[in-house]
Amino acid sequence: MGHYEMKKEEADKYSLRGRVFQKLREDILSGRYKEHEELREVAIGEELGVSRTPVREAFRQLELEGLIQIIPNKGAYVTGITAKDVKDIYMIRSTLEGMCARLATEQITSVQLEEMEENIYLAEFHAAKGHMDQMAELDNRFHHILYEACHSKMLQHLLQDFHQYVIRVRRKTLADTNRGGASNEEHRLIMEAIKAKDGAEAERLANLHISNAYDNMAKNGLYDVYG
Repeated sequence: MGHYEMKKEEADKYSLRGRVFQKLREDILSGRYKEHEELREVAIGEELGVSRTPVREAFRQLELEGLIQIIPNKGAYVTGITAKDVKDIYMIRSTLEGMCARLATEQITSVQLEEMEENIYLAEFHAAKGHMDQMAELDNRFHHILYEACHSKMLQHLLQDFHQYVIRVRRKTLADTNRGGASNEEHRLIMEAIKAKDGAEAERLANLHISNAYDNMAKNGLYDVYG
């Protein structure tokens, strides 16, 4: 086997493992697999059309993330995401988003700033119409624009990962117009601080935005769709 073929085989293997890992992680975070439920290699392999090897490799990666526990000679069991895990995620996100907003005041491009302003305008329009799905989608996009605007690959990767956790664990019963409007107003204030090149204020507001999202979630006993 030539060098190219070996490299391709390795890439395919890791791509396959990655696909299995992403699918299992999403199924755990979305609640398809419940806490303490056993994950069976053979059944999952058959469902996804793969051998047991990429499933076993995905299990090891899931264990590193704390989503499952592998008990020798017994099996792999779902640990899932606890209320404390969600609180920790919001706390870490709050700090990182503040750092990201501060960096964005120095790094954001005119195109990204225009997209941010348009995002806020569209969210206001859909809030007035009561279009919750569109608002949630625009909320997610605002954060991704912010992550891209900090121009730090490492920070962007961390924040997108944490944001995906929040998106996937939130419940679908969050049609809260009041929080949606308040969240978009917080986005507007963050954007204005970035536009004014006020790094300290952008950091404070972004930090507060995530804290407010968590407080709203905790108050209602629900995961927050906004933030």
